[in-house]
Amino acid sequence: MRRALVVIGLLLSLVPAGARRVPRQPFIRADLNYLQMPAGKSPDYDLFLRKLDSLLVTGGTDVHILQIGGSHVQGGTLSDRLRRQFLSLRYGIDGGRGLVFPYAAAMTNTPVSYSSSYSGKWESATCLKPGNESLGISGMAVTAQDTSARVVIDLVPKEVQLLQQHYSFKTVDILGEGSLEPVLLQGKDTLRGVKGTHIVHFDLPYYMDWVQVGFLGEGKFTVRGLYLDRPSGGISFSEAGVNGASTTAWLRCEKMEEDLRRLMPDLVIFSIGINDIQGPDFDASRFMRRYRDLMKEIRKVNPRCAFLFTGINDSVLRKHGVNPHTEAVQKACRELAKECQGVFWDWYAVMGGKGSMAQWETAGLAQSDRIHFTPNGYRLVADLLFEAILEDYYNRR
Repeated sequence: MRRALVVIGLLLSLVPAGARRVPRQPFIRADLNYLQMPAGKSPDYDLFLRKLDSLLVTGGTDVHILQIGGSHVQGGTLSDRLRRQFLSLRYGIDGGRGLVFPYAAAMTNTPVSYSSSYSGKWESATCLKPGNESLGISGMAVTAQDTSARVVIDLVPKEVQLLQQHYSFKTVDILGEGSLEPVLLQGKDTLRGVKGTHIVHFDLPYYMDWVQVGFLGEGKFTVRGLYLDRPSGGISFSEAGVNGASTTAWLRCEKMEEDLRRLMPDLVIFSIGINDIQGPDFDASRFMRRYRDLMKEIRKVNPRCAFLFTGINDSVLRKHGVNPHTEAVQKACRELAKECQGVFWDWYAVMGGKGSMAQWETAGLAQSDRIHFTPNGYRLVADLLFEAILEDYYNRR
């Protein structure tokens, strides 16, 4: 790993200082900004770092990261900042955009790092409501009702920034099933794919940064997401976020295992919990039990998947002031990390602890609901987390 650390140091020296150094605010606890290993060790996280190390030194290796959460993740700014930080470690390690979803067809917001649009007849479902068996890792599904249905995914982001990474792909996998046949519409051309049990695969003739999906035949087809990939090795950072999703909601995704077999994550960043404490009561034992069930689903696919728990941010509970359950969630996440020999990052403590969301709002970093952050706030949270990850990486010399 020593060689990789030298390489990383040289590469980071080429990145503008403002992109590496996290701006300091007086309420941020920089002294607490580090990764914790409550069990004293984390063999699976070590394995993840070795794969990352191999990629940075020699290339040719695939490293898959997945972040799961609620609106913090669906909004996209937090995850995209983390994605860009990982890709900044070395030039040319874009392993593909990974999981995307046609949120527009579900009548909800698309993450800021890409755009989606639709036409025709669709029905949607989310994990917020029980009774739908078609959900997978996206936590949502949209069902094309006939051949009038179309969706477009465009990787040109809504938030265009200086020196922004440009994503492209050469293969498309549509996660889902049904009697309609999904096809890719490229101008006057129609590209047909290879249909599997839970997936339809397409090889493109050249790299693209947008895709339009249409359908042939009769019946319906349920789309749980698209996986956009590149043939060369690199880092693929996918996000799975559903506004309002709790641990209970994510366990309703019965086809998660099938979808995870395509993503095959080496590291899952858990950012679930803020929606579990939006009522007056919180049961830590039930919360932990649901998290354990979710981890079991992931490890059915990759028994050596590493888990990084971020915990949750300080927030307010409507009409009750500062949410009184936050510290209980942090304690539960730390205990879960200990049980699975995972990693814990104390988001709550690093941001300043109890009541600190008010200071983030005053600084223009949090929204007035004191639950969500502004775009600059999400970027700062991502930079703090990545700083902790990178510092841990350096310290392993």
